[in-house]
Amino acid sequence: MSVAPKKTTNFSSDQEVRWCPGCGDFAILAQMKKILPLLNIEPENIVFISGIGCSSRFPYYLETYGMHGIHGRAPAIATGLKRVRPDLQVWVVTGDGDGLSIGASQLIHAMRRNVDIKILLFNNRIYGLTKGQFSPTSPPGLITSSTPKGTAHQPLYPLALALASNATFVARSIDTNAKHLSNILKRAAEHRGTAFVEIYQNCHIYNDGAFDFAKNADIRDEHTVELIDGKPLIFGKEKNKAIQLNGTSLEIVPLNEKTKRDNLLIHNEECSSPAVAHLLADMQYPNMPEVIGVLRAINAPTHNDRMPDERLPADTRVQKLKQFFNAGETWEIS
Repeated sequence: MSVAPKKTTNFSSDQEVRWCPGCGDFAILAQMKKILPLLNIEPENIVFISGIGCSSRFPYYLETYGMHGIHGRAPAIATGLKRVRPDLQVWVVTGDGDGLSIGASQLIHAMRRNVDIKILLFNNRIYGLTKGQFSPTSPPGLITSSTPKGTAHQPLYPLALALASNATFVARSIDTNAKHLSNILKRAAEHRGTAFVEIYQNCHIYNDGAFDFAKNADIRDEHTVELIDGKPLIFGKEKNKAIQLNGTSLEIVPLNEKTKRDNLLIHNEECSSPAVAHLLADMQYPNMPEVIGVLRAINAPTHNDRMPDERLPADTRVQKLKQFFNAGETWEIS
């Protein structure tokens, strides 16, 4: 008689959650705990891997397998794990500092290989754990402990980087938009291939209010546009503005009886060319509304699909390890 698999509904670990009161990480963790039971995957078949930073404490707080890795190397660790254990669902949790500074090349190569992992990048545009230095996503002129006269560099845009790396699922959400974030996390979990999700996350200690334009209920509708597959890009408190494609650029047009609806940009997640998605990723406040939602979602062979199965039987692996460790301390090169 077969035994039905157990269904776990509580993914909370017994560890005390140690983030600053009011940190956006709490909201992201709460939504993750809500969607994990919906996936019908047991905790022992889920792994969270992180690097270094405030976001990287994430694996401690979930009753799954997890690993707190070294700075920027979580995608490489996750790639290796998924290579030898394709049956596991593997998540990477990183931040704008961990993932886009020392970890940038690891992130790019995981996405270009379409490794079947889920990457969450918490973007607060600051180094929080190390006390408020500027990060790769900090805007020009930001006063921080390491840039007392303001940052001098242009920021990296995570969505544009993901698209340039040919990630097969690219999305953005906001820590406080619970319903939207939950939906995006679930879709990322169900995607086969690299799912990259940027999450605007407020650090109220070192960069408070960085995303007020997208979070403040009084103004957010004027400065964000939600991407819905097959629908035009309409925004504004009165839903009276839209985005249209004019040549090779996007522009805002009023939405009224004179508007030519055929000219409005219709969102297409499955468009195999990321050109329009790049234009959407380049929309930046305050000149344009910023997008939330799924920019791109396509099917493509994964890293494991393209690579031969090199896994050895367990007894063979043990034997090879014994041979390696007992091979002596010298090598002869002929």
